[in-house]
Amino acid sequence: MRKSVLLGLGFLIPALAAPGERALFNGKNVDGWEMIRSQGRDTFVVEDGVLRTTGAKGMIAYTREKLGNGALRVVYKMSNEKGNSGIFIRIPDVPTAERDAIHGGIEVQIDNNDNDWHSTGVLYSMTKALARPYKPAGEWNTMEITLDGLRTMVRLNGVLVTDYDGVSEVPPKKLPYEPDRGPRPETGYIGLQGHDDRAIIYFKEVSFASKK
Repeated sequence: MRKSVLLGLGFLIPALAAPGERALFNGKNVDGWEMIRSQGRDTFVVEDGVLRTTGAKGMIAYTREKLGNGALRVVYKMSNEKGNSGIFIRIPDVPTAERDAIHGGIEVQIDNNDNDWHSTGVLYSMTKALARPYKPAGEWNTMEITLDGLRTMVRLNGVLVTDYDGVSEVPPKKLPYEPDRGPRPETGYIGLQGHDDRAIIYFKEVSFASKK
């Protein structure tokens, strides 16, 4: 169970949201977000207009409102191929620890190296990748997560990776760090994961377009 390069200046700034979208990350600070620490230090910092991981384990949650029935767009890249992170969706309550997001919500995985049940764009350990269209480390990837009632669809760089109706049976939990099985809500809080210090993950756009 989604940018822009300032030509000639050598650094990146967040793109303006496309028509109908609103930016959840403003490119300046973490206004609207709450840091969930597990190692006593911030898991994310804003640097040169980009939200990046620090190497500390934990997450940052967008706590201004619950999101549902729309499309969440996240643009990210990783510093090397060991990158591991995730985008949490459908978190029922404001998380006080990462486990609240893992076991109460859904993690859309970011990991190019693991198997098809734990790779980029799947609902971690619950769905199997339909494709693996990620770009190599150092290049920006665009992930669009569509929330349609209980249904979750994930497109990576325009290619469908996951389409889960939210009610069909999923494989049983096999590993202790996999999420507990059970129903998830139609709407919920979202967050970004800081997993480890093997690679830095950069997020330059987090935006949401409500479904009309």
